[in-house]
Amino acid sequence: MLAEEKLIGMLEAGGVDFTASLPCDRMKRLIAMVPRTFFHIPLTREEEGAGICAGAALSGRRPAMFIQNSGVGNMINALLSLTGFYELPLALFISHRGLYKEKIAAQRPMGEKLPGILRGAGIAFTRIEKAKDLNLIPGRLDQVYRKNRIHAFLLSPAVWEEAEAKDNMPQPVLTLSSPGGNLSRRQRVAPAQGKIEKLKPRLTRYEILRAVWPALESRAVVCNLGFPARELYHIGHRPSHFYMLGSMGMATPIGLGIALATKKEIVVIDGDGALLMNPGTMATAACLRPGNLTVFAVDNGAYGSTGNQPTLARRCIDLEEAARGLGFRRTIKAAGKRQLIRSLEIKEGADSPSAPSGPGFIHALALPGNRETPVIPLDRLEIKRQFMAFLDSQTIYSRPYC
Repeated sequence: MLAEEKLIGMLEAGGVDFTASLPCDRMKRLIAMVPRTFFHIPLTREEEGAGICAGAALSGRRPAMFIQNSGVGNMINALLSLTGFYELPLALFISHRGLYKEKIAAQRPMGEKLPGILRGAGIAFTRIEKAKDLNLIPGRLDQVYRKNRIHAFLLSPAVWEEAEAKDNMPQPVLTLSSPGGNLSRRQRVAPAQGKIEKLKPRLTRYEILRAVWPALESRAVVCNLGFPARELYHIGHRPSHFYMLGSMGMATPIGLGIALATKKEIVVIDGDGALLMNPGTMATAACLRPGNLTVFAVDNGAYGSTGNQPTLARRCIDLEEAARGLGFRRTIKAAGKRQLIRSLEIKEGADSPSAPSGPGFIHALALPGNRETPVIPLDRLEIKRQFMAFLDSQTIYSRPYC
């Protein structure tokens, strides 16, 4: 049995049921095998993978990620202030470049420093130097999911040399598919939906959240960190609310992970500054097309929690146009109270059987400013416990469209 096949068998035996990856030439065969066995998400960036896997873990899944070590630097904050902070499980299978027979000089600094980076971050890791070292994985993988831990498995390219020598495994083939079959990127661009209406903000974020709060009652809500989360809690706490206390830019990835693992309707209350930090997730969501996900983007043109410094959305970017360009087919811009409430009442396909499918995007225009509210008194683990209880028994298992 080749090393790739052995590892896939170990993951199956360990109960892994949700995977995500970014490419690496040194373990391309392994990554090509993963979607044939597991529910799999192709990522645009490692950091969004941490958020998506966190959403899956909140939904009771057992997530694993496959990345190159150069990507660890892109996700270290999310691993510490989201995955580790909320005590969520995540197995990281990292192609450890930069040491063994490395020909690319730029790979060496991260490869050499990675063990020290992980130690400094308090992330446990295991070095897998040869194929026989794969036997170390099952016991440590069990600890990941039984004790809600992060564990990194550093996979040397030497592990895969047997497969490289035999060269008898199929090469990966990149396909993007939909219910209508394989479509090119140009063919998948959302159809034009008319001229974007020019609106002016009328309400602050607090007033917007207060207006739409009743419409959120039966839905799981992931709320952006800082003042948005504090304002939502002040308006009215529900166990269905997941308040982010760190990891700016991770609200939509978390919501996407939950949407792919549950049948509950998910509303992500995000902000313009946070969305612009991780725009690749919008493309991922548009590609995977979960119809139970709505991104409610409160755009006040400012980084509200850090002093109201202006974002690029105030100067030159229309978030609704950006969402359309990234593949969202259901978008709406809203500013007044009635418009905002109505935007959350529209369901997927409600207007006609031929209505565009996939996630929704609500561009909620807001006036800058925060409501002075106290910090959320709930402990992070209590927030997690209540939210997971709300999601319990609501999980489904289906394959994404791409």
